[in-house]
Amino acid sequence: MGVDVQKKVLKRKLEKMKATQNRNASTETASTPATIEDVSSFLSGKTFDGLKGKVNDRLLEAIRKMGFTSMTEVQAKSIEPLLEGRDILASAKTGSGKTLAFLIPAIELLLKLDWKQYNGTGVIIISPTRELSMQTYGVLTELLEGTSLTHGLIMGGSNRSAEQEKLAKGISVLVATPGRLLDHLQNTDPFIIKNLKCLIIDEADRILDIGFEIEMQQILRHLPKKRQTMLFSATHTPKVDELVKLSLHSNPIKLSVAEKSEVATVEGLQQGYVVCPSEKRFLMLFTFLKKNKNKKVMVFFSSCNSVKYHHELLNYIDIPCMSIHGKQKQAKRTSTFFQFCQAETGILLCTDVAARLVTEVNS
Repeated sequence: MGVDVQKKVLKRKLEKMKATQNRNASTETASTPATIEDVSSFLSGKTFDGLKGKVNDRLLEAIRKMGFTSMTEVQAKSIEPLLEGRDILASAKTGSGKTLAFLIPAIELLLKLDWKQYNGTGVIIISPTRELSMQTYGVLTELLEGTSLTHGLIMGGSNRSAEQEKLAKGISVLVATPGRLLDHLQNTDPFIIKNLKCLIIDEADRILDIGFEIEMQQILRHLPKKRQTMLFSATHTPKVDELVKLSLHSNPIKLSVAEKSEVATVEGLQQGYVVCPSEKRFLMLFTFLKKNKNKKVMVFFSSCNSVKYHHELLNYIDIPCMSIHGKQKQAKRTSTFFQFCQAETGILLCTDVAARLVTEVNS
């Protein structure tokens, strides 16, 4: 069966299912509602206003514009020691607010030094994946609004020559994946890192799980020893402990953010599920997306082929949507990601390649 014919058959089937559902609606009793559970948050009792006098006013204004007022636990416990120049080893999961926890002190450090582009790179943030790097870079861009600090993103799949040109001009705050960072450290001249003031290793356990252990060791050999280092990891394994020994000074602050529940979720977020027969699953999805067309929705699928199939089908039946999956070229994934971030409403179909973007997109 051809793709177009298959789409038409599915469209007719969908219309038939909807008609059946409408006929039965008046006679069937309501099904059990989705289970909704409120979960505790990571929020502390501190606010960002408490940093006044310790953090540049332009940076505080950027935080306000982003809509943040209260600090999460990891932010409340780590920002002030980091502002004092301490090294930190923090155990914190995705969604705990760790991105702001390390970006705010790092940016403040360079602002206090009146960092110039010709000084080269003052802060390097290493992330395990391209998607997490883009998320971090998006937050960084908003925080640097109104400052003169330059910022850049280097990662596998991007134009290496363009990255090389930017590095030669000087990138004050650099977000990078391990492989591409090592490539530039070894082969890009000039890439000024002799003045580096701060190294941030985000999700260290995942970096090592992916297989970047040797690359991280080589990266650390290239970087100045005299620097502040922040290492964040959800778990502590023997490999992480070894990286800690190589990267941090002898007396770092050790911070563990205990979860108040088994599920780490931001305040106000509700989680739910619907038990649905497999033959009605697509109808349920269609109905949900139709009802929430004025909101921002991400739909996760188990495979790239499933994303591609549903992307074609939903667009064909007048449910406009975007897609991100691992078989797309990096340029396409990046473009779609930023398009979705900037949109007020929209539907994004994706595999878990986009899971790390969830905390960045506006709900």
